Amino acid sequence: MTELTRRAFIKTGISAGVVAGAAVGGGLVVGCGASRHAPYSAQRVQTPGADFDAWLQITPDDRIILYSDKVEMGQGTFTGFATLIAEELEVDPARIEVVHAGVEETFRPMQSTGGSNSMSQRFVGLRESGARAREMLKQAAAEAWGVDRHEIIAAEGELSHPASQRRGRYGEFATSAARFPVPKDVALKSPRDFERIGRERPRVDGAAKARGTALYGMDIKLPGLRTAVIVRPPTRGARVSGWDGAKALAMPGVSAVFEVPSGIAVVADNYWRCRNAAAALTIEFDSDNEAALDSTLIRSEHERRLAEDPGRARRDDGNSQRAIERAAKQAQSSDASGPDDGQILDVVYHTPYQAHATMEPMNCTIAPGKTGYDVYIGTQTPGIVQDVVADVLDCRRDAVRVHTVYLGGGFGRRFFSDVAVEAAEVAKRAGVPIKLVWSREDDMANDYYRPATSHRFIGRVDRGGTATVWDHRLIAASLIGDMAPRMAGALGPEWLRGALNAVGERVARWIPQIMGPVLAHEGATNHPYAIENVRVSSQLWDPGVRIGIWRSVAHSNNGFVVESFIDELAHAAGRDPAEFRRALLQQHPRHLACLDLVVRKSRWGQPAEGCAQGIAVYESFNTVVAQVAEVRVEDDQLRVERVTCAVDCGLAINPDVVRSQIEGGVIFGLSAALKGAITFKAGAPMQSNFHDYALMRMSDAPDIAVHIVPSEEAPSGVGEPGTPPIAAAVANAVFAATGKRLRELPLRL
Repeated sequence: MTELTRRAFIKTGISAGVVAGAAVGGGLVVGCGASRHAPYSAQRVQTPGADFDAWLQITPDDRIILYSDKVEMGQGTFTGFATLIAEELEVDPARIEVVHAGVEETFRPMQSTGGSNSMSQRFVGLRESGARAREMLKQAAAEAWGVDRHEIIAAEGELSHPASQRRGRYGEFATSAARFPVPKDVALKSPRDFERIGRERPRVDGAAKARGTALYGMDIKLPGLRTAVIVRPPTRGARVSGWDGAKALAMPGVSAVFEVPSGIAVVADNYWRCRNAAAALTIEFDSDNEAALDSTLIRSEHERRLAEDPGRARRDDGNSQRAIERAAKQAQSSDASGPDDGQILDVVYHTPYQAHATMEPMNCTIAPGKTGYDVYIGTQTPGIVQDVVADVLDCRRDAVRVHTVYLGGGFGRRFFSDVAVEAAEVAKRAGVPIKLVWSREDDMANDYYRPATSHRFIGRVDRGGTATVWDHRLIAASLIGDMAPRMAGALGPEWLRGALNAVGERVARWIPQIMGPVLAHEGATNHPYAIENVRVSSQLWDPGVRIGIWRSVAHSNNGFVVESFIDELAHAAGRDPAEFRRALLQQHPRHLACLDLVVRKSRWGQPAEGCAQGIAVYESFNTVVAQVAEVRVEDDQLRVERVTCAVDCGLAINPDVVRSQIEGGVIFGLSAALKGAITFKAGAPMQSNFHDYALMRMSDAPDIAVHIVPSEEAPSGVGEPGTPPIAAAVANAVFAATGKRLRELPLRL
């Protein structure tokens, strides 16, 4: 008897239908926008006669298909989009098949997913698509039945005419409905009439993922497919100076060994033969001055620069410098037995480089065909992937067909297209379908890390317990440097692609010099606390580490330092941290509502026996999240027992998805707060896999309770806002428990 493992079952179930697509014709196709462009989609059902810009499709056999330009990477986009369509189309969201759209001109200037904005960007447009389709179907039914369109009722995927007792499924009228012009203006439901939005419903991708039929990049199977790996230099900036692949090429199953710009590629008939052959290569590398990268030296340089240079002001309210100098003089001139004129705090915080550590390592499959190239990849930026592959293969972008599959974790890592560039380089030389696969070690060593940052805070509370000064000086590298070159070409039409790429290279060099550490200030310059004198400044310093977008971007750093330092001011003032925040948030009702809710639900001030509580409230991506962490400290070991969250994300399209995303953000943030850091020595990262870059495990996970503030405002982000406050909430709880203020991640006593 042969044992059928789960992995074998998954591979068997999906290998036969990777490129088949849907095989039906005819029907109604409705789009968001007025364009008449007939878009290409890698998975689109062909619909003769429906030549307008399409997101939503209804076929004659009663299938309802939504082509999503936003990718599903676990954040619930497919479920939210299906709910928006279903609300106006009057169907159960479970009836809607959601698939990734191909790269289409409709979605430019950049077809991408990030910034926790998918729901907010599509909240109106997708509902309009559903409403347009509903009205066109009603018009088709009215014509077929010879009745007034306004007498037709749409409900649960059926059209009915009560007076004549006629009824029919949507699919029966799909082809005839496609003949009518798409209505420009349609009436949308009032929130008070919502029947599906705001309700908890199962995820539309849940069954496929539970059964193992959901398709990820690692699962791709194609006729004649070969596997490829690349051996890269150990340090950034180093280059191959010599190599010998004869031994590797002689090994079983190995078909090619050759040099590509990023290293030496090995092509074989399976992954492990690739790996064994890669280990047999003899390679010499030329190093460069970046090999001197060292985390200790980076940290020292951060501290030196913060001490010597106040940086360029990004926000300057009042006069913090004068207020600090005046307070210092008063303190010096005060009689030792006289009243305390307040306290001045001068402290430094540090955050380290951190990896994305997605569960599915990077991979990309490219297959040459008669009319171009098919690319199969889990990516946050299919539009950029199309452009960079076309650049490498020296072809038009429309010759590159990007088939987006599910992402085994994004977190910003799959915003970057380096794996697609490498796969294209290998495919160009190999001449056969190839799947480039990164190992976990490749992933750790070649990530676009979360930036390491340092922050100097100077603050003051007066003897009445009021915060009067907030001076925040930060130092970081600019995220635009590694992003601009690969993004530029995707921003314009085909004929501008080359010029935009050239501009992108220049922008990457000069934008940081003008703007400083781009994307490093969010959450720092716009903190909501009402303090008379506020100055936020920054310095740009780039030691040469490859950095990139990491879940919640700079909010992940600034959420920790801002909410930790406001806690320091509260304790310096001798006030309860929640009450201290409340007094400074009177002009921010959303923050106050979340703060009050989390205080109530967490039983603030009444921690479990042996535990202490810490609080944080923070806004990112237009969503406010307040968190209370309950922490136990035993033998200098920290254990987070419970996290209570209050979230205002506007209208919660699916409350269950909101809760799951906040929970995921908390766990992700706890890994960063308590576990891993990427450190460098002699130019190379010291961490290589989960044995030395640990993540939260089930046994580490706290109980998490998420409470949603009721709202009828437009939805805002939920994929990232759960992450920024958690490190501060835990650090603040540790201080409450031990009296020790932890100002560096990961948190260690």
